[in-house]
This record gives sequence, C-alpha cells and structure tokens, in this order.
Amino acid sequence: MTDLLLIRHAPTAWNTQGLIQGRFDIPLSPEGEALVRSWRLPEVGRERVWLTSPLARCRTTARLLGLDPTPDPRLVETDWGAWEGRTLTDLRAELGDLMAAWEACGLDFRAPGGESPREIQARLRPWLAEVAASCRPTGAVVHKGVIRAIYALAVDWDMTDKPRHKLLDGCGHRFTLSPDGTPAIAELNIVLQVNDPVP
Repeated sequence: MTDLLLIRHAPTAWNTQGLIQGRFDIPLSPEGEALVRSWRLPEVGRERVWLTSPLARCRTTARLLGLDPTPDPRLVETDWGAWEGRTLTDLRAELGDLMAAWEACGLDFRAPGGESPREIQARLRPWLAEVAASCRPTGAVVHKGVIRAIYALAVDWDMTDKPRHKLLDGCGHRFTLSPDGTPAIAELNIVLQVNDPVP
C-alpha cells in the first residue's frame, strides 16, 4: 500500500467572498499567506515525494510550507465553466428548482461548460495508479474538488447527500492506495496549525 497525503491550499480573496474559483488562477490573499506560514507539516508529511496543482494558490501554499513540488496538470481544480466567479448562493436564488435538480445529480453534477466530480475522478485515476506503482510515500497540495473526488472514491460516496466525514481546511488528509490506485482512508483532518507562526 502506498501512502498519500493531501493538503488543500490556503485561502484566497475569492474563498473569503464565496466566489467559485475553478480554473481561475487566483493567488493566495495576504491573510492566506499569513495563515499558511503558521502551518507545519506533521511528522507523517515528511520524507515524501511532493506534487502540486499548477495553479498559483497551490504552488504558493507548497512553497510557504518549505516544499519544492512538481506541478501536475491532472491535479488542477474542478472546471466550473460558466459559473466561475459566481456564488452558489446567487446561482441557487437565480435558478431555483433547476439548480436543486442539478445538485441532486451528485457525481454527475456539472456546471454549464464545466466538469463533473465523476470526470474529475476519471482524470485522477491514472495519477493515483502511478502514485501507487511508485511505492513511494507521496504528498500533494491540491484543491477541495480534488480532495472530495478522492474521498468519494475511498468511501464509495455518490455525492447525492452529505459525506460521512467533514473534511476540514487547514488539515492534511491521508489515504492508502492499493496497487491499482484505489484509495482508502488512513487518517482525516490532521491539523497543520501551530502556535508560533513564522514572521
């Protein structure tokens, strides 16, 4: 079994405003940079091969954690198509029952011109298989959509209801990968925050 540790990037201004970022390359906010400076990799996060989404918010988070990861385009965030830059609250108010019906599609929910969680899983499966075949402990700084897609594979969650576990920000999430790359939960919500942030 190969060990995989996932960390979501620190916040951006769009996160704070509740805007859907998707593929928009939004940088970390000053507050996000300050927050990640207060994080430390847990002991289990050391001595790993590290990868990252190519988007700046992940690359900067990795750099501030003292990592030098390799970008992999397969780790990019969900493509939200026409809805990038909007808020889910506004979309639900605007689209009403239609939005509710779309969201009920779970793994097949897709914004116009975007991609579904099932499609994210499809692009991640070859990557997961490669990580498993390497037999090397691996870490990745990624996005919420990527973490949720891998979590859904691990627990066979169809995303039509709430997940069994709440995946907290500012935490690491560990999975073990079988030889074919199928993930299983090892440990969720490993706290990164410490009390002595670097100035």
